[in-house]
Amino acid sequence: MSISLASISRTTRNSLPPRVVIHGAQKVGKTTFAAGTYKPVFICLEDGLAGIETDAVNEGRVVETFDDVMAWLEVIKQSDFGTVVVDSLDWLEPLVWASACKRNNWSSIEQPGYGKGYVEANADWRRFFDALSDLRAHHGKAVILIAHSAVKRFEAPDVEAFDRYELKLQKGPLGLAIEWADIIGFAQEEMAIKKEKDGFNNTRARGIGTGRRVLHVNSKPSFIAGNRYGMPDTVDLSWGALVNAMTPAAQAA
Repeated sequence: MSISLASISRTTRNSLPPRVVIHGAQKVGKTTFAAGTYKPVFICLEDGLAGIETDAVNEGRVVETFDDVMAWLEVIKQSDFGTVVVDSLDWLEPLVWASACKRNNWSSIEQPGYGKGYVEANADWRRFFDALSDLRAHHGKAVILIAHSAVKRFEAPDVEAFDRYELKLQKGPLGLAIEWADIIGFAQEEMAIKKEKDGFNNTRARGIGTGRRVLHVNSKPSFIAGNRYGMPDTVDLSWGALVNAMTPAAQAA
């Protein structure tokens, strides 16, 4: 291949369906959000579809092995579903560990010591994310990955350490999910702060839920989030609100 100025061309906006990771506390509405996407099909690793009518693989039963998850992703390629939903990543994680253990004849992911088991499991995680990217790039399907949140200590080189909400995953898959996603959303119930006086003339602040469920799509010190579409910080926790907040090119996709 010859290298010359003639080989330089202008890129265009990405018009592929979005890759979304959404995390938050239990029962905040993450699964309901995913059920509202375009023609969704769920791969359930936990029993989270109670009370929700939607399509799911394996007759709605929990998928129990990593190999089965990969097989279902292959089958879905040939379907007319518009969105693939994996619920949830942190319940997929032990299946990934079991796959790595089976491949290496380990009794547990900790057996090799020094974190080597988790490093080996990253190979399966890469296969998983590669399969999702193929579904999107070559089969036109949006992908929604659901995860629970966990409060973890974040240490940065330029500020003091602080706590924040992150995906409930080991560092390897956490990093892969963040790099892979076009949108990382943190779902929570909106809170209002009410200040009250106590009997000793002191003021205390109390958080009160407004009843509104929101999705934060830009990072803050208290949580991981972000997007590639220039979206506002917060939208309502619904697929329609998320799509309306994207750029025109993304909406068309």
